[in-house]
Amino acid sequence: MQPQWVPDERDVATARITQFARFVTERTGLTFADYHALWQWSIEDLPGFWGALWEYFELGPAPERVLAGTDMPGAQWFPGTRLNYVDQVARHANATSPAIVSAAEDGSLTELSWTELLGRTAAFAQTLRAHGVVPGDRVIGYLPNIAETVIAFLATASIGAVWSACGQDYSAKAALDRLGQLEPVVLVTADGYRYGGKSHDKCEDIATLRAGLPGLRATVVVSRLGGTVPGALDWERASAPGDAELSIEPVEFDHPLWILFSSGTTGLPKGIMHGHGGVVLEHLKAAGLQSDIGPDDVFFWYTSPSWMMWNFQVAGLLLGATIVCYDGSPAYPAPDALWDIAARTRTTVLGTSPGYVLGCIKADAHPAREHDLSALRTVGITGSSLPESSALWLSEVLGERVQVASISGGTDVVSAFMGGAPTVPVWPGELSAPFLGVALDAWDASGTPVHEEVGELVITAPMPSMPIAFWRDADGSRYRAAYFDMFPGVWRHGDWITRTDHGSVVVHGRSDSTLNRHGIRMGSADIYQAVESLPEIAEALVIGAEQPDGGYWMPLFVVLAPGVDLDAGLVDRIKSVIRTEVSPRHVPDEIILAPGIPHTRTGKKLEVPIKKLFQGADAARVVERSAVDDPALLDWYAAVQLPKPAE
Repeated sequence: MQPQWVPDERDVATARITQFARFVTERTGLTFADYHALWQWSIEDLPGFWGALWEYFELGPAPERVLAGTDMPGAQWFPGTRLNYVDQVARHANATSPAIVSAAEDGSLTELSWTELLGRTAAFAQTLRAHGVVPGDRVIGYLPNIAETVIAFLATASIGAVWSACGQDYSAKAALDRLGQLEPVVLVTADGYRYGGKSHDKCEDIATLRAGLPGLRATVVVSRLGGTVPGALDWERASAPGDAELSIEPVEFDHPLWILFSSGTTGLPKGIMHGHGGVVLEHLKAAGLQSDIGPDDVFFWYTSPSWMMWNFQVAGLLLGATIVCYDGSPAYPAPDALWDIAARTRTTVLGTSPGYVLGCIKADAHPAREHDLSALRTVGITGSSLPESSALWLSEVLGERVQVASISGGTDVVSAFMGGAPTVPVWPGELSAPFLGVALDAWDASGTPVHEEVGELVITAPMPSMPIAFWRDADGSRYRAAYFDMFPGVWRHGDWITRTDHGSVVVHGRSDSTLNRHGIRMGSADIYQAVESLPEIAEALVIGAEQPDGGYWMPLFVVLAPGVDLDAGLVDRIKSVIRTEVSPRHVPDEIILAPGIPHTRTGKKLEVPIKKLFQGADAARVVERSAVDDPALLDWYAAVQLPKPAE
């Protein structure tokens, strides 16, 4: 296989990651032949790497100690160091480019300067303090992806209070399942949002949410649709720039910055806490070095406050970049709407999902032909595996000089374990390399490293952005069970991966939903890449369920494109593409027409809960309905007729 993108001499020479390597050489005398040599050093000398990163990004006086022990969980980073996430944003106060560009479905773009961003942050922090908010208090957001959400987060963090949020596509119950755990003191919300050409009034849900949060001292409402929330403060008044100065509270390195939530498909979502220092370092590395983002960039990732990529996009502000907030549909008013926004905002780094790319392919979109994407340098992809065919399509329609950089990580570390780098080639269908500072490996079930074969994704050394704790997990038992049960002292993430001979990583899907037919383990992502490339297939879901009689049932559920029937010819084409592009072992036992595929609200297919249904579990227990994008689909899958046991 040939790379689809190879950095040229200028890419390498001007990359910030090259400058960082030179900085390390000047500091230590070490030299690095290439990215992989730098990565090897970064995981073998954790204090050296993370200490160098601290100094390279000029975060303050060099710390006396970087890492006190390497136990997982329990590693202590930068003991005695104090800082604040907002310090790193405020240092760009004099930048001349906008801090935020807000995009709307009607085509409008609104710029927010750094002066106004920091002025409103200061004013809203003063409002929070006036309501008694102190370090450690929780401030929550029930908001779309708008500039006000960023300001509310920054104001909260500047005080040392803890931020948590979810998007307004969540029902009141789903929001309470998450935010209600936190005993928040202030709610920041909007009276509604717009999506797909429709307005969605949220005033009734806000009333329900407030009723379920008895400890609230104040509710602040951003008016977008003209709705009324009785007794609430008006956002414009609460954040109006005035005489207030931005007073930033220094906090401990591991002081909680925000609480993100797991998908919550099996019981209440887990609240995952990250600290100020770990996030600052990890995001400067991931956005600044791996994505090469700096003050001249426009960073636009299509996301929602419910998803960790919202937090990752805000990291652009740490580097002085302009970020783009958009709360509408990526495919409205046309399938290529996202590309249109990228063109009009002169986006240099754009983030989206494999599903959106596939939708553009099936809509016969031509992004670069129909929009001026001359500023675009990198397209980031996350959410699931990007098929080789989709990766090659992006290169074909965008041009060979646009890097297609898939990344994979998780809410757990609010970053990526692996992805692109401006100095490493891109191979279609693969992630270019492990990220710096990430001691990534693939292990078999016995804990032996494997190469060029499928293994469990493990992290063998701590990262600063690993959770400082789970919410309401005083003894750490839930935290340990989530990552360290299989390999004590080593983080098992729950993904199947292959490490290749050229240093890249292939992601095969979640290991806890792995297909295991006749003792051969297979990833569902490989099947999706093949099947969803067919124009007749809108989406697919494959399940491998062990049966009580010792049998194994592997059905493939398909959602068809409009006007298509699941006839014998299409069934044959589906089986053929799987047999040809994946393997004969991957051909399903049955192909079943489905009305839809259920997902978490961050877009992940519900493979494990559906598998449990087919293994006889109670539908009410396998998944929390409020965590599902279309809960009615669960009833359809629960009613699927299972194969009869062999007699």
